Amino acid sequence: MSDIVVFANTAITIVGVVVLILKAKVSPAIALVVGALYLGLVCGLGPEQTLTSITTGFGDLMAEVGLLIAFGVLLGSLMTELGAIEKLVALLVRAFGPRALPYAFGGTVGTVLQSIFADALLVITAPLASRLSRRIGPHGVARMCAAMALGIEVGLVFVLPGVGAVALAGVMNLSFGTMFVFGVIVAVFTIVTTLALFTALAKRGLWNPELDETTEAPVVEDTERPDDRDERSLPRLRFSLAPLALALALIAVGAIADMLGVTSPVIDLLGNPVVALLLGLIGALVVARVTLPADRSATAFRRGFHDSGQILILTGVGGSLAQTVKDIGLGEVLKGYFSTSTVLPLLLVWLVAAVLHVAIGSVVLASITAAGVLGPVMPLLGIDPVFVALAAGAGSLFAIHATSNTFWLLQTLLPQTTRGALKSVTLTVSCASVIAMVPIQLLALVF
Repeated sequence: MSDIVVFANTAITIVGVVVLILKAKVSPAIALVVGALYLGLVCGLGPEQTLTSITTGFGDLMAEVGLLIAFGVLLGSLMTELGAIEKLVALLVRAFGPRALPYAFGGTVGTVLQSIFADALLVITAPLASRLSRRIGPHGVARMCAAMALGIEVGLVFVLPGVGAVALAGVMNLSFGTMFVFGVIVAVFTIVTTLALFTALAKRGLWNPELDETTEAPVVEDTERPDDRDERSLPRLRFSLAPLALALALIAVGAIADMLGVTSPVIDLLGNPVVALLLGLIGALVVARVTLPADRSATAFRRGFHDSGQILILTGVGGSLAQTVKDIGLGEVLKGYFSTSTVLPLLLVWLVAAVLHVAIGSVVLASITAAGVLGPVMPLLGIDPVFVALAAGAGSLFAIHATSNTFWLLQTLLPQTTRGALKSVTLTVSCASVIAMVPIQLLALVF
């Protein structure tokens, strides 16, 4: 089959998936499977091999990331019930002054708190960010709104166990330790640099408090997450946060040991992200059983299972499309069109993810689709797959706008108008999408 036919059918598949989602209002999970089915059949795989590719891609990815996503979301749900987030933010307020607080807040949301499902994390932390924004001086609202958006979105695609980062690592068959280390580096650089840029622009007239801020306090309409809990009934921060801190510490140790070539049965076991999150989950459950009524723990688990189900299905069918793309030989076809330079191939990954996100509005779906389509060719060019995953994640952050549920949550839960959200969310996260490519390209050249 000619290269042009392979390219054309791959493009038709991507466009078709977008049309099914946007125009026909088909579920993304169904649209991705239909796209994979079409691509396999028209590119000569045949019915049997096409179905094998779809099921193999789904199964292999679930085997890689299924437990990690489930344990991460359940751990985050228990952390929410234990009040760990509110107490951690209170600690940040005491430890950092007004000038540094937005950086600390955005960095914490984008790294430490990524085990918590994004919508739940936003609902819990946005009211805290809203209250703090009025207490940190000029442009406090602008800075906290931007910090909130950056922490949620950047952490989602770069930092394990963020759902996007886990899905990307699974699609690219990456070591979770490698993804964790490089993802944290890119995320912290991106959040701090972008927030500094936004702060400078806000001070020079980008942000107009009269037009970009609201005067009334945002209302959180989420009865499942009790905001009126008696703080005295919740455990102290060191107890409520200890399970999450343990899990992240074990993942970090395992990642560093893997990069240094240190092998040990104990480190290999405890440093495995699945085992680390399982231990954190067990620890959180013990703390919850000791300090909270039994029904509160059960409620947290029900919420976690509900949140993780939709993530698992969407991630799995993304793996189906990626496997089909690999089996039709797109990687070998693309190989002949690139030099050994890392710059242009990674920029292409970024561009495809950005275009998909603008069309679909889903960060996770755009990133894993771009990585799945272009990932197979990158090892042939000598590019480490981790940078493909990071570039896809960076591209998927571009132009978060009105098609995104997160955009409207950030607008309504924070003291900003829609005009303000276009600046603190759309503009700022789009800048982060571009800025993130700087450390990604530099790291790709070094490693």
